[in-house]
Amino acid sequence: MIRIGVIGCGAIGKDHIRRLMDLVPGCTVVACSDYFVEAAKEVTKKYPDVKVYENPNDLIAAQEVDAVMITSIDSTHAAYVMEALKYGKQIFCEKPLALTAAECEEIMKAEMAHGKRLVQVGFMRRYDRGYAEMKRIITSGELGAPLMIHAAHRNVSQGDGFQTDMGITNVAIHELDICRWLLGDEYESAQVLKVRQSSLSTRGYDNPQIVLLETKSGARIDVEVQVADGYGYDIQCQVVCEKGTVNLPEPYTVYKRANATYQVPILTDWKDRFIEAYDIELTDWVNSLNQNGVPTGPSSWDGYAACVAADALIKSRGTGQFLKVEMIEKPEMYK
Repeated sequence: MIRIGVIGCGAIGKDHIRRLMDLVPGCTVVACSDYFVEAAKEVTKKYPDVKVYENPNDLIAAQEVDAVMITSIDSTHAAYVMEALKYGKQIFCEKPLALTAAECEEIMKAEMAHGKRLVQVGFMRRYDRGYAEMKRIITSGELGAPLMIHAAHRNVSQGDGFQTDMGITNVAIHELDICRWLLGDEYESAQVLKVRQSSLSTRGYDNPQIVLLETKSGARIDVEVQVADGYGYDIQCQVVCEKGTVNLPEPYTVYKRANATYQVPILTDWKDRFIEAYDIELTDWVNSLNQNGVPTGPSSWDGYAACVAADALIKSRGTGQFLKVEMIEKPEMYK
């Protein structure tokens, strides 16, 4: 039985606690923490046996905690991961692993010092049935080599404090991971473009942005990043191969015809769009720890690869040029 402590009791943190307690076998949540203590205490109303720690570092050090789940704000991820690695704890860190590639390198060094994987990054799209089937088709070779990916990541709106670079480090980070996973290829160069701005962008951040990437094999990727589209949470992905295309299916398969219209509902909440993927992801994480003692999902290297690409994209802003995505040699432990 894996005893888990959760740092961060906001929307995703509370949802993961619910999963771990009610859906995922082989684990239990024994502790939680949040910089807003009342958010952590709210968890105990439903799960009274969960202990609240005001200091997250005390939760990490607690003997009753076998594994640490980090669902706090992005800027805190790297520090909590490093602290948990000091104690050799198993770690599940929501994306991004860190805000910079340099922080990811420090995490990998600390993890490699233990001689085994301890960190899994929350790139849940790899567990989505649609993306998994796309990966199977591409890997089979039945459509020939993949040539291009056209993708879009659209959110309804953003809360206070959102900034332009977060469109890359917080939003498009999912595409940075899933595209390299689908293609089985690393990035060669990257560029981000500011295009005609939406009238819904009233808070000082760029919206939309276009992310352009080239892989080592020469495949090209374009991602429309729209963080305030005003209509729904809409994730699109098409892989163009030599002998055909593969499209990510819509989450709904039921449609309605009425009043001279053809209607398919569009979700507005990201938690609902990937609800099954989250369930599968956390079940796989807990099962791998119980069976093998090491996680088998996205690794620190995957977190690093996404951050390196994000760093290059941010540096390219306003230059009008593709910048090289420069990665260190992949350590043996992550091969």
